[in-house]
Amino acid sequence: MNEAWRNLSLDQDKDIDHVLAAWPYKPDAIQVRLIRTVQGRKVMQMRVELGILQMELQGRPDGTRPGGADTYLDYLLSLEFHDPERFELDEEHYEQIDREFEQFYHRRIGWLALNEYEQAVQDADHTLALMEFCRRRCRDRQWLWSHEQYRPFVLFHRAQAAALAALDRNEPEEAINQLNRGLEQMAQFYADYDAEEHYDEDELVQRLQDLRETIRQDFHVGKTLAEQLAEAIAAEEYERAARLRDQLRRREQH
Repeated sequence: MNEAWRNLSLDQDKDIDHVLAAWPYKPDAIQVRLIRTVQGRKVMQMRVELGILQMELQGRPDGTRPGGADTYLDYLLSLEFHDPERFELDEEHYEQIDREFEQFYHRRIGWLALNEYEQAVQDADHTLALMEFCRRRCRDRQWLWSHEQYRPFVLFHRAQAAALAALDRNEPEEAINQLNRGLEQMAQFYADYDAEEHYDEDELVQRLQDLRETIRQDFHVGKTLAEQLAEAIAAEEYERAARLRDQLRRREQH
């Protein structure tokens, strides 16, 4: 008999059947919870079909420190900083970047499911920063596109989360501004890849637009100061634009 089978009786303390049974998997729902470990720290758990993912709330979701850095992106930035001329991404880098993308995706989805929107924004920002690093340094265009194609999805999550966080602070105008920024970034993505004609067809774009109009109606918000400023600049009404800038500056200071 295989040695592993003979030692099964010694592994009963590792059995998690009771944990899985107490938290049945539901294929039509995102199941996430925050718990406190025996050591006292808070972690996120996500129920997936084959078990449970457990993620740290700060730094890398898996709790590791690649090369002593908080995240693999931070590690790559340090490598680039110390030898910018000779630094190149290789297959090992691609593999580790893939891991970090996946980990931050799971935690971002978890934060959204928990309505923890500020944390979702932070994790989306990390993913976008990692995408920017890859865009700048990656020579494998096929590998790069395998991630770039998901940029609108990340931008959608970020804009949605930032808008909902603003609503939590009772700032509906800022929520609309955040949605507009997200839509501008998504439009830039399509422009960068000479695919502007697909922007209006994007379901994620339409969902952000719908959310923006819902906020306008529910909170009785007209044109925001930022929108009025953009219109004044486009119309070359520079005195009006200057007044609007002053209003925006005073509001930000307040």
